[in-house]
Amino acid sequence: MSVVPRLMTLADLSGPQINRLVNHAHHLKHLSMPWMTPQHATKKKSNLRMPSQSLFNKSIALLFSKRSTRTRIAAETAAVLLGGRALFLGSSDIQFGVNESPRDSARVIGGMCQGIFARVGAHEEIEELARYSPVPVLNALSSFWHPTQVLADLLTLHEHAHLFSPDIPAPSPIKPLSPLRPLTIAYVGDSANVLHDMLVTYPRLGHKVRVATPPQPQYNPPKPVWDRVVELGCDKHIVWSNDPREAVKGADVVVTDTWISMGQEAEKAQRLSDFAGYQVTEALCREGGANPDWKFLHCLPRKQDEVDDEVFYSSRSLVFPEADNRKWTIMAVFDLLFGKWDITGEKDLERR
Repeated sequence: MSVVPRLMTLADLSGPQINRLVNHAHHLKHLSMPWMTPQHATKKKSNLRMPSQSLFNKSIALLFSKRSTRTRIAAETAAVLLGGRALFLGSSDIQFGVNESPRDSARVIGGMCQGIFARVGAHEEIEELARYSPVPVLNALSSFWHPTQVLADLLTLHEHAHLFSPDIPAPSPIKPLSPLRPLTIAYVGDSANVLHDMLVTYPRLGHKVRVATPPQPQYNPPKPVWDRVVELGCDKHIVWSNDPREAVKGADVVVTDTWISMGQEAEKAQRLSDFAGYQVTEALCREGGANPDWKFLHCLPRKQDEVDDEVFYSSRSLVFPEADNRKWTIMAVFDLLFGKWDITGEKDLERR
């Protein structure tokens, strides 16, 4: 019997496997987009190709214990495009975490659905789900990791590779994604799940990461996360400081995230005090010596404390293409993980 695949973090994949997912997302996006247009706008529907229908007659459980906009919409619409159905199972809808253990829930849900996309609190919850599930489990977000967000960020950067290298043409739907030159990617904010997947991904793809977090210990990565960073050799390409200006030095891309995650509302006053001076602004990046044409990413939702309107709504900001790409990268993972059980590409090699 085949080993049930799972994806908890991009640390579970090699660099080429991550690139395969990003390129597959690009491919699915441009197969699907013509079907999204009004009927009168596409004259020759007969010439269009359907995206993979690997989820035909399949149901994917969206097991969400936290609120979601982008992740939920991306997952539900991606499942439809792949020929399947997504079932939203909120924390108030089912017995998971109330009257039923993760182990029992994994077996029951996995007995009726063909994949579990889980957005949880503590990372241990999704590990237990994956341990006992008879079907693939994908991490939609946990306290440690957020792999689908960083995949969307990568697709967005590749689609805008021409902004970092003048010799690269603008993207074309009929051509493969352009390669990215080595970038310096700065992160200013809390050491949370998005940053953690950045730390284990970007260095292995040839990019440098510069990070600024407040000096208090709670803003450092948890030991299991940093152990994976070191295990993969990524720490050699990471510069860490407590000075946002130091972090953005030479940055091609500046990234931030929420300072107050769901469940941390009681810490709001303390956190706002600790993050004083961390707001991403034109002045911060100019004083810190970011590259003149630096671009901005944020996983959303955003608060003004984290980045001001001048940056957020400027031509530097890629946040809305980044949000759109949640759909296509989640679609790519759904296709390969839930539909084909081939997240690593090993079955592709076998077929060759």
